[in-house]
Amino acid sequence: MTLSKQRVLITGGGTGVGAHMAKVFAAQGAEVIISGRRTEPLEELVAQTKGIRAIAADVTSEADVAALFLAAGPVDIVIANAGASTSAPFGRTTLEDWNAMIAVNLTGVFLTLRAGLNQMAGWGRLISVASTAGLKGYPYVAPYVAAKHGVVGLTRALALEVARKDVTVNALCPGFLDTEMTDRSIANIVEKTGMEPEAARAALTASNPQKRLIQPAEVAAAALWLCGPGSKGINGQAISVSGGEI
Repeated sequence: MTLSKQRVLITGGGTGVGAHMAKVFAAQGAEVIISGRRTEPLEELVAQTKGIRAIAADVTSEADVAALFLAAGPVDIVIANAGASTSAPFGRTTLEDWNAMIAVNLTGVFLTLRAGLNQMAGWGRLISVASTAGLKGYPYVAPYVAAKHGVVGLTRALALEVARKDVTVNALCPGFLDTEMTDRSIANIVEKTGMEPEAARAALTASNPQKRLIQPAEVAAAALWLCGPGSKGINGQAISVSGGEI
C-alpha cells in the first residue's frame, strides 16, 4: 500500500494518537500536515519525521480552521482527532466545562470535517477519532460522552450525504488508550480518590475484555485501513477499537 499521491491533514497531531497516525501515514509516503494549538509538540514531531509539516490552529475557531485548510492546500484525507477530557460529578459540572468539552470534541470535528469536505474535488476520506464514550456511557464525564455521541451521529448523517460521491465518512472509537490523556485521567483519579496509580490504571483497563490499554498504533492502523484499497464500502461506521468492549 502506498499513499504517495495523497495529502493528509490530522488535527491534534502533535501528541498521542494523532502523532502516531502522522508517522504511519508519512511512512506510507503521504504528505502529512499536523495541526494543534501548541506549537512545541508539532515542531518536535516535524523535526523527527520526514514528510510532515505543521500548522498551528485551534479547531474550535472557524477562522482558524479556514486558515488551516487554506495553508494546507488541497487535502485528500482529513482526520479530526483533536480532543480533550475533563471529569467531575454531573451536579458539579459547570456550564463552562460543558461548553469547553462540546467545543473541542464536537464543534471542532464539525468545523474540520465541513472544511475538509468543501475542498474535496474527488476521492476523499473523512475520519473522526471519537471514543467508546460515543457508543456507551461513562460516569463523571457527561459532557465528553455527550460530545462523542454527537460525533458518531454527525458521522452517520454526513456519510449518507456523501454516499453517491467517492468520499467516505467514518469514526474510530478507541477504548482507554496508552496515551498522555489516559495518564492525566489516572493522575486525576489518584488525586481525587487517593487510589494508588497502579490500581487506577487497572480500573481503566478493566473495561477492556483483553485487560489492557489500547495502543495508539492500533488506532493508526485502523485509520490507514479506511484509506486503503477495498475500503469504499465502509461508510458511516463507528468502529470500536476496544478489545471487544462494545
